[in-house]
Amino acid sequence: MLPYGRQSISEQDIENVVRVLRSDFLTSGPEVEKFEVEFAEMVGARHAVAVCNATAALHLAMRVLGVGRGDRVITSPNTFLASANAAIYVGATPDFSDIDGESYNLSADLLEENWLPDTKAVVAVDYAGLPCNMPEIARVARSRGAYVIEDACHGTGGGFIAGEREWKLGGHPWADITTFSFHPVKTMTTGEGGVLVTDNEEWAKQARLLRSHGITRDSADFVGFTDAGDQTNDDLPSGLNEIGPWCYEMQELGYNYRITDLQCALGRSQLARLPEFIQRRRQIVARYNEAFSDLNWLTPPPRPELSQELVSWHLYTVLIDFGKIGKTRSEVMQELRSLGVGSQVLYIPVHLQPYYRTTYGYGVGKCPVAEGFYLKALSLPLFPEMTAGDVEHVIESVCGLG
Repeated sequence: MLPYGRQSISEQDIENVVRVLRSDFLTSGPEVEKFEVEFAEMVGARHAVAVCNATAALHLAMRVLGVGRGDRVITSPNTFLASANAAIYVGATPDFSDIDGESYNLSADLLEENWLPDTKAVVAVDYAGLPCNMPEIARVARSRGAYVIEDACHGTGGGFIAGEREWKLGGHPWADITTFSFHPVKTMTTGEGGVLVTDNEEWAKQARLLRSHGITRDSADFVGFTDAGDQTNDDLPSGLNEIGPWCYEMQELGYNYRITDLQCALGRSQLARLPEFIQRRRQIVARYNEAFSDLNWLTPPPRPELSQELVSWHLYTVLIDFGKIGKTRSEVMQELRSLGVGSQVLYIPVHLQPYYRTTYGYGVGKCPVAEGFYLKALSLPLFPEMTAGDVEHVIESVCGLG
């Protein structure tokens, strides 16, 4: 059975994890710091903060940007739940603006048309690895005083062309913070894990504080127990403010969002393999596009005119006219499965989930383009270890549907 996605773990990956197992650090240690430096260099950002998963990265992005109660956060309905859920975690109102029918990403035109004055942030999701129109989204948001968070969880290592030059996701000027995912089916993996990148030193510093319970061990940042708040501290022991190697201060209410050295050892090894992962994904996508181009009941993914060779493809999502071939989506998926080809539907429009309908009153018709996309979408196998034979088997199986 060929799944729609799968991790690629080499013997070198395993050796790097074993090396850490034999070291003095298993949780957060030197591997985390090295991974952050290397990842920031790869995307072209000044700072990277690695955390336990990408949902945590989105949550911390909201926190450090000061998003909270009374604020609105707009994102795409064509995404995983976390892109919107993170707004709820900080007390903001999650909202949705429709996608365009070409890229399946947040439409800058509709975003501008439907803008509400209490919007504090926009989460632009790079669906399948295809970049959003970040310059236009940033223009709409920043001209109205809102922040831009790019959810690039599908696009690690990818980029786009704007202003006659190439930009890496996470390293361009049109997002304040960019988040990435290292879930096993993504472009590279740490088992579970995520990272946020930014050029803003203060945001990065606060994110590091918040990922570990709001605790700092750097004595240069201590505020001092007797200097905190309005207490007279007359009843405190005289040595409480003594600074020793054991000292730490909790300065904010943070979380246990730490990532481990074990995970970052795998991440560093995978990062070295990222170019080969991306190259193989692009080869598979090119072969699929060629094979499916003449099917009148199937629409391949978009092909950006200028940035095709820069896309880091996470998903290969096609649109199928199920009525034209006389089969339901469930029947198509079952037929493919009987041939050893897995498939997946990504995603159910977030605004139609029961929680969002009940809590915020969202419903059918709010984002008609995303709703129409969902009714036809099906993701086919795409991962680096697919052989040429695997790819041809998928093609033959799909073409046989009609």
